[in-house]
Amino acid sequence: MRVLVVEDHPKLAMTLATGLRQAGMAVDVVFDGRDALDHLAVTAYDVVVLDRDLPSVHGDDVCRALVAGGSASRVLMLTAAGAVEDRVEGLDIGADDYLPKPCDFTELLARVRALGRRPGTSLPPKLGVGDLELDPSRRTATRGGRPLSLNPKELAVLEVLLSKPGVVVPAEEILERVWDEAADPFSQAVRTTVSRLRAKLGDPPVIETVAKAGYRVVG
Repeated sequence: MRVLVVEDHPKLAMTLATGLRQAGMAVDVVFDGRDALDHLAVTAYDVVVLDRDLPSVHGDDVCRALVAGGSASRVLMLTAAGAVEDRVEGLDIGADDYLPKPCDFTELLARVRALGRRPGTSLPPKLGVGDLELDPSRRTATRGGRPLSLNPKELAVLEVLLSKPGVVVPAEEILERVWDEAADPFSQAVRTTVSRLRAKLGDPPVIETVAKAGYRVVG
């Protein structure tokens, strides 16, 4: 899942980003509304964690711009204004969910995951091919009923591939969805992660390399 955190308090922003990354998400961070709009213009985020009271461009206007542009990004509005009328106003603007600050991180994480499960085409709660199964919400994978010891990046790559069974997914798409903007587009991160993933999944092979095109799961 690709997430944009828009929060003008750097310490809070980085705390949120660290927690979301530990949960296996690719996270970019910006500190004002103008930077948020610039990022949203070039990157398709699954979820935007959006502070409402932002400098440069107000969070409400960022949300309105997303709605007006027909963006598929889900918006979790995060703000210190927690009165009922504030929540209603935020939802009326176009936010998909609203969470007052301070909040418990585990609740925020659950809400981000819930929003990420609500794309235009809904994904099943569990993904799999053959005897391979991935539970995205629990961040666990099994093969033949045997638990697999996968790190967050391996789980995320597997989720991207299993979400499109039989479809060739370009390495560039995997890089964009699993790594954040700091990732080197010329690195071997995707190839290395897929190689480790193949070894952990065992035989018979589940991930197929399609020359000059990308990867796909078969089974």
